[in-house]
Amino acid sequence: MKVTLLAYTPAPEITVAAAAKLCYSPAEIGTVMDNLDEEKAAKFLDMLAGLGHESPIEHASFTFGIEGVSRSLLAQITRHRIASFSVQSQRYVREDHFDFVTPPEISADAEAAEEFRLAMEEAEAHYQKLAAILKKNHAARLMAQGMEEKEALKKAEKSAIEDARFVLPNACDTKMIMTMNARSLRNFFRERCCSRAQWEIRAVAKEMLRQVRQVAPHLFAQSGPPCLKGACPEGKMSCGRMAQVREEYASLGVNEEG
Repeated sequence: MKVTLLAYTPAPEITVAAAAKLCYSPAEIGTVMDNLDEEKAAKFLDMLAGLGHESPIEHASFTFGIEGVSRSLLAQITRHRIASFSVQSQRYVREDHFDFVTPPEISADAEAAEEFRLAMEEAEAHYQKLAAILKKNHAARLMAQGMEEKEALKKAEKSAIEDARFVLPNACDTKMIMTMNARSLRNFFRERCCSRAQWEIRAVAKEMLRQVRQVAPHLFAQSGPPCLKGACPEGKMSCGRMAQVREEYASLGVNEEG
């Protein structure tokens, strides 16, 4: 798994502070950014946190490149709807010798790891066979309709892999570019940094949080699982590890006051 913060709103904390300043003072648009430095921006962010006013936070956005993750993770992360996603398509990109993500519990057991490897090899073999069969049939049909062989093979390839991909496993790796505004990100961290989140998306969320704190430390000072700021909301489903979780996130500085 690899996460890269590709781009973000310039001076994200000052941008959010400017939006907040406009809400609570007689500032003009032309001067709303005047005299706003990092220290003053931090004070505005503290004020917003105290008021529970989160809409100004939406004016800062962050774009990540995420790779080496599974299609299983893709199904989870796209449930966060206030976000933009661009994902490498299995309709247009042939999955020859695809990489795959192995769950740690499987990797830790030699017998399970071998069974998993065989399953991946079998899936790839079926994918290749299906793609070849379908490509041959599509090409024959297109040439019978009068299409030149070169063009027919090109179109047949696309049609073939579009259907052959249905045999590919959830473990098949993918890559994406994702953009979220800061308010959505804070919700994402609340949900996906929790110990009860699935291990892969939790690892992605933690790394995303580490990186955004480098460029907007006050904006994400208290981001992370909800138990950082109080009792666990999971009730009987709690992991019971609140002290350890707080210690883990303290190493990122995420439970510091802004």
